[in-house]
Parts: sequence; structure tokens; C-alpha cells
Amino acid sequence: MAARRLSAVIIAIGGVVALAGFFAWLAADTQTAPVSVAPTVAAVPAGDNGLDFATEGLPGIVDEAWLDGASAATGIPHRALRAYAGAEIAFREDLPGCRLDWTTLAGIGYVESRHGTLQGGSIDPSGQQVPTIVGIALDGVSTAEVPDTDGGVLDGDKEWDRAVGPLQFIPSTWEYMGADGNLDGVKDPQNIDDAALAAARYLCRVGNDVGAAENWITAIGNYNRSVVYNNEVAEATDRYRRAILDAA
Repeated sequence: MAARRLSAVIIAIGGVVALAGFFAWLAADTQTAPVSVAPTVAAVPAGDNGLDFATEGLPGIVDEAWLDGASAATGIPHRALRAYAGAEIAFREDLPGCRLDWTTLAGIGYVESRHGTLQGGSIDPSGQQVPTIVGIALDGVSTAEVPDTDGGVLDGDKEWDRAVGPLQFIPSTWEYMGADGNLDGVKDPQNIDDAALAAARYLCRVGNDVGAAENWITAIGNYNRSVVYNNEVAEATDRYRRAILDAA
């Protein structure tokens, strides 16, 4: 089945991105796409909470065969994809009404850091970003002005905040959205499991049901308030979904 191209229907209206036909695209593919589009589960729940799959959290809940096939089809590094897919599975169990799709997280990961590979970086087998990613100072010159909120703990800057990690969280957002996706007792924005779970929480909190076009737009728009950014994430999301469908 060929997925409909989001890139053909993205238009900017008054500074807000309108994805014409997005809801129909998502609904149709979610209902009828091959099973391989959705990540399959490798472990049974350890408790009543979907986030309690396996002892290692998100890394242990995605089927390896699915990961291998999806990584080959999309070109997404295996370790990053494991986190994105694990987050979808966790939310599918805990908050199915959000309708979070791993391809949305992958779209964000691509735009923010090329899945942790910008400037020669990578995500190691434990999920850690190597070397760490720290963005430019949010000093109001070419960015929003965001004075320091964390005393430089996360970003090393005691004057201005900087976005950190492969999914580029600013410290103030991490303070209330930070997550422990690998269940190691630490909330680290430089860890892809923690960052993916935090991003999923943020999108579902802001967008509620991100399967609805207007809510998806709102959620991505709040992640980064830019029409260009919204378009880029939509295009990457669509590209990954089409790659899986074409390979099925």
C-alpha cells in the first residue's frame, strides 16, 4: 500500500502549518497498513503499567526482527529507532488515546540531530549520546531569549539556556518533562531512551490525540515554534512511514 505524501499537502496559513488531508492519511494507514508498520513487542508487561515492560525499560520492549527490518528500510540507526518504537509501544499500552506514532518521534529526531549523528556523533549501545549535544546559547540574537534556568547543570551555561541531547530539550522543559526511559534511575536528556519517552510525554500532553491533524500540528508547533520546523518534521515523518510501507 502506498502512503499518501504529506509533502504534497503542507501549506502555511497565517503562520500555522495546515496539513490538508493529514487526518485521512493517518487514519487510513493506521487502520489498513501491514502489521510491520507498527513495532511489535518482544516482552510481556512486567506490571500493569506499559512503561514497566522488561527490566531495562524502553530498550527491552521492541522485537529485534522488527527493528532490523525497519532500520534497514528507513536508514534510522538501530539504537535510536529502538527508543522511538519503544516509546510508541509504551504509550499504546498506557495512553492509547494519544495515538502516538514512532514515525513522529523519528521525524523530530531527524530534524533535531539526524538521530544523534550530527557532527560525527552517535548513540552508543547503552543509548547515550556520544559526544554530548549542546546547542547554541538562546540569547535572543538569532533565537528566542531564554535566560539560564538550571544553573548550567545540563548545558554548562549559567547565563543562557541551551537545547541539549539528541532531541534538543531546553533545561526548563526537561525540568518538568524529563523521563527515565531505560529505568536506570536517572533522567538524562543525553540518553535517547529518556529523551524519546520525554518527547512522547510532551507531545501527548500538548496534543492530547496526535492522531488528529490539528492536534499533531499543535504538538509539533509547541515542540519548536516554527512553520519551517513543522514542515520538516512532517516531511521526515512521512518519508519514514512510506519507507516502511514500501518495504512491507
